[in-house]
Amino acid sequence: MADVTQSAWRRFWEQGGWWRAVILVVVYFVLYNGLSLLLTPFAAQIEDPQSAAGILVFYAIPVLVGCLLLIGFAASVGWLGEIFRPQPIRGRGWMWIAVAVVLLFNVLHMFAIDYGAAGFEVVATWLLAGLFIGFAEEVLTRGLVVNLLRKAGQRELVVAVISSALFALLHAGNLLTGQSLFATLIQLAYTFAFGICMYLAMRVTGTIVAPILLHASTDPSIFLHTTYPAESAFGSIANLGNIVVIVVGVICLFFIRGRVEQTQAAAPGVGAAA
Repeated sequence: MADVTQSAWRRFWEQGGWWRAVILVVVYFVLYNGLSLLLTPFAAQIEDPQSAAGILVFYAIPVLVGCLLLIGFAASVGWLGEIFRPQPIRGRGWMWIAVAVVLLFNVLHMFAIDYGAAGFEVVATWLLAGLFIGFAEEVLTRGLVVNLLRKAGQRELVVAVISSALFALLHAGNLLTGQSLFATLIQLAYTFAFGICMYLAMRVTGTIVAPILLHASTDPSIFLHTTYPAESAFGSIANLGNIVVIVVGVICLFFIRGRVEQTQAAAPGVGAAA
């Protein structure tokens, strides 16, 4: 009976489709925010949310649990190998633009941080939290969601749009923390475009590891620069990052082509370039 149930579970997800992707993202969103609520009593004991302890409770621990849940799900459907193997469709050279833009502004943010004011513990904890965030959100959206859409035979343009839209909607939960509607809408626009850039990073490098690492350096650099800004010319340029990423992501979106057939998916790296 266990084998039959397991087979039915795998067959369900193997069919792919956008609505299964939505279900997966919604379940992750509920579980993640539910865990955050369970940690509320511990969070109430922390005087400074920006301290190392605050970063652990508010960010690192919930996302770490999310990482473990996603790994467990991927293993249950036999997709760990599919997610981390070389991409089944090649990218074009122009896609490096997305990688370069995100990396450039991450470096600029890093150069514009007052490390003395932040302190070693805060910086180290943010870097750890960033690694968890990058892994969880990329495995979920660029890994599992992209896999579901490709299994349904969707064109890569649709794959990029839907996976980026679901990635952006994950951040709508910031409304629950008191963030204003206007700020949340701006964040949704940025995260959608950032999602497109991460999709392109995965395509052009041929591996999900690239967007995981890029993403892992993005959140810490932005949060640390915002909280502990240093007086530097780098800071003024870094502040343009959101606008540039939105523009680059939207423009690049119109040039995405290709489709992963099931025969291509079975032989990684042989898909047509786009």
